[in-house]
Amino acid sequence: MAEAPQIPDEAETRARWGAFAWTAENQAKATEILGRYPKGREQSASLPLLDLAQRQVGADTNTQGWLPVPVIEFVARQIGVPYMRVYEVATFYTMFNMAPVGRYHVQVCGTTPCLLGGSDDVLAACKNRGLIKGHTTPDGLFTLTEVECLGACANAPMVQINDDNYEDLDYDRTAAILEALAEGRPVTPGSQTGRRDSCPAGGPTTLKDMVDENHDYRGEWA
Repeated sequence: MAEAPQIPDEAETRARWGAFAWTAENQAKATEILGRYPKGREQSASLPLLDLAQRQVGADTNTQGWLPVPVIEFVARQIGVPYMRVYEVATFYTMFNMAPVGRYHVQVCGTTPCLLGGSDDVLAACKNRGLIKGHTTPDGLFTLTEVECLGACANAPMVQINDDNYEDLDYDRTAAILEALAEGRPVTPGSQTGRRDSCPAGGPTTLKDMVDENHDYRGEWA
C-alpha cells in the first residue's frame, strides 16, 4: 500500500474544484469534441473530455494534472450520463491520474523487456534523485510511478514523462534527464543514444532508401 495514491480530503477537494468549468479556450475544444459524435452517443466523448479536463487542472496547478471527483462529475453532466459511467472510464485508463501528481509524472516501465534492459538502473537513478514510488517530491516537481508495458520494448528501458517517451536509458541518461527537467532545460524525447525510432544501433540495415522518403522498391524487386 506504500504506492497507493494520496487522495486529498473530499471537503478540501470540493472546496477547490466544486465550481470547475471550462476555460473559454477549452469550451471551444469541448464543443468541437462533442460535435464528432451523433446525437445520443455523447458518452463516446468521455475519454477526450476527461483528457481535456485533466490538462486544464494541470494548467491551473502547474502539474501534469489529475481528475478530482467534482471534475469527473462536471464531465458527466456535459455529456448527460451518470457520474459512474465516466468514473469507470477515468479509473480504467492509466493515462488519467486519480490523485494529484507533480509537474513531471515519471512513469517507469518495469515489464520484462525493460527489466532485462536495465529498468532497475532507471529506478535507482530516480531514487537517488529523491523520487519514491507512489509519491511526489517535496518540491512538487516529480511523481514516480512504476507501470506496465508502454509499448517501446525495442528501445528498452524507457520511461514516459508526461506526454513524452524517453528510451534507451541507463542510470546516467536517466539522471541527466531528471537534472535537466529540474533545472528547466529542454530535453529531447525519444532514444537517448541518438538512434532514429527503433532502428538498430548504428542505423538501418535494410530498406535504407526509406529513411528520408517513401521509396518505391517495386521496380527493383520485379
